Amino acid sequence: MSATATTPASHPRLDRLVAQAIARAGSTPGALAMVYPCDALAVDAAARILDSGMARPVLIGPAELIAQAAGQAGVDVRRFEVVDTGAHAPDAALRATTLARSGEVSALMKGSLHTDELMSAVVNKETGLRGTARISHAFVFDLPRYPKLLALADCVVNIAPDLKTKKDILGNAVALLQTLGIAHPKVGIVTAVETVNPAIPATLDARDLVALAQAGAWSGAIVEGPLGFDNAISAEAARIKKIQSQVAGDADLLVVPDLNAGNMLYKSFNYIGGGDCAGLVLGATVPVVLTSRADSLQSRLASVALAVLSARPAASH
Repeated sequence: MSATATTPASHPRLDRLVAQAIARAGSTPGALAMVYPCDALAVDAAARILDSGMARPVLIGPAELIAQAAGQAGVDVRRFEVVDTGAHAPDAALRATTLARSGEVSALMKGSLHTDELMSAVVNKETGLRGTARISHAFVFDLPRYPKLLALADCVVNIAPDLKTKKDILGNAVALLQTLGIAHPKVGIVTAVETVNPAIPATLDARDLVALAQAGAWSGAIVEGPLGFDNAISAEAARIKKIQSQVAGDADLLVVPDLNAGNMLYKSFNYIGGGDCAGLVLGATVPVVLTSRADSLQSRLASVALAVLSARPAASH
């Protein structure tokens, strides 16, 4: 039965991610920097994260505005550590990256500031959280008609990635999946067609990524491409087209050619396919959760779960 407004699809795999994160947090949940939580939605999310036991949100921003937002949300702000900053959102973002660099928080989460205000602080070469790889993003979907979690990268950060950037997108996402216990993730490099065509540059990138995988670039990963979306997601479609594949119908990760394709596919998964997802910025020295006002509560909690499961423990103070 298809999902409707009255019979929403359930997403038990996302629930399991949350349960795993709660188990990992145990009795000492790590500190999560909630950056500029100056509206009721952000403070409510912080309260729900705290109640779940997954993480201990630290509210970073102007204390007066945070208190007003907490009042609107019906949340007792005294439940939280509040780090008071200037009234401008970039002040809160800078303070959050400083706390992450010193190990006082183990992950960041976007509050009510704009995504570019937070990400500008994260990628700053002097004060930010750059790692050795290019920063990218991955979603992890629970789709009612797919038998397991399915990751999609990159739909958010890199607009028109070249081969070098796609190497990092793939590597970041594979590392995330391996952190989640998928030791040998099956990766499909998806393009419009399943053959190499010089007129479609993404197919050339797919060919080169497969060659890198065969040379051992991503230990444990099985990488195939180019694959059309149909034969990446359906073993029967691959069989009909006589494609021999270990990935078809069993992919753990799809790498998309660019942000346009990824963004439309991600929204199709959710709005037409009845899916829901967790999302995470990867490649920084701490995980970063970017949320949208349109995200479901389950998506917000599952995204924090991804951050908890992939974060290094914060320093003790």
